[in-house]
Amino acid sequence: MLKTMKVVASGRMRQPAFELLDAETTLYPWQKGGKMPQDAFDELLAEADGLFSAGNIKIDEALLAKAPKLKVVAQASVGYDNIDVKACQAHGVRIGNTPGVLVDAVADLAYGLLLNSARMIVRGHEHVKSGAWGEHKGLGFGVDLAGKTLGIIGLGAIGSAIVPRAQASKMKVVYHNTHRRTDEAELGVQYVDFATLLSTADFIMVMVPLTEKTKGLLGDAEFALMKPTARLINTSRGKVVDTMALYNALKEGKIAAAALDVVDPEPLPGDHPLLTLPNITITPHIGTSTVETRDAMALLTARNILAALEGKPMPAEVFEK
Repeated sequence: MLKTMKVVASGRMRQPAFELLDAETTLYPWQKGGKMPQDAFDELLAEADGLFSAGNIKIDEALLAKAPKLKVVAQASVGYDNIDVKACQAHGVRIGNTPGVLVDAVADLAYGLLLNSARMIVRGHEHVKSGAWGEHKGLGFGVDLAGKTLGIIGLGAIGSAIVPRAQASKMKVVYHNTHRRTDEAELGVQYVDFATLLSTADFIMVMVPLTEKTKGLLGDAEFALMKPTARLINTSRGKVVDTMALYNALKEGKIAAAALDVVDPEPLPGDHPLLTLPNITITPHIGTSTVETRDAMALLTARNILAALEGKPMPAEVFEK
């Protein structure tokens, strides 16, 4: 039955997912990297029952109009801000994503960025490469983590995984959520309002999804509330932070440093003003980029597709009102 179902991939998929979908469905993969050529993609969409999204395309009314048989879109990421959920629902297209399997990988990177912002690891490496070993004047000093306060904006699954990592470094953890958690005592965290978090935390970590409400969440007014010694870490979505407001805050010393795995725009141009600053580290959206995590994400995406095509509950389905 499933072998008659046609599944199209928008980009390269990991081998475990490729093997599973190829065995169970009629798979039209794209294993060459980047996007499938648009003409070929559009032709396949016309007959597609399932779409394996690598997160490299916009799934909106225009795409759905080209895919009258589409039953499911499964994306190999936890975020799905490139998907018009209401349009999919209107067309009866189910949506899957990959929460859970990427938690530790993103938490590890986020905490690595926090450590780097405190101890200037990348900057120290560049200092050595420049031949300035021993000339500490241009490098300066970092700060201890022990005794400092980490403020997490958005204490979900990934934020919760950060907590024990921070506590292992003897940090105090406060958080702000739209809805207060009931397991604060178990986690060992303290709830504070948004303004208090911004004004008291030594390290501020952003862990919210990108929505209309969170777009531009941190701008000029929010940076003005932060300590001049504060350090910002963002591994959520670039558009949650106003890029030029961040640039001005770093340049003018309103905050001490930033470490980002996500930016706006992405990819960041090589001549972007942020890259002229000495107090920022940027990685190219690699939060989930481990062999194990990418394999797990791809497999969950494939299983979401198979479940939907069989009319069964998906392992990870997106529901929005």
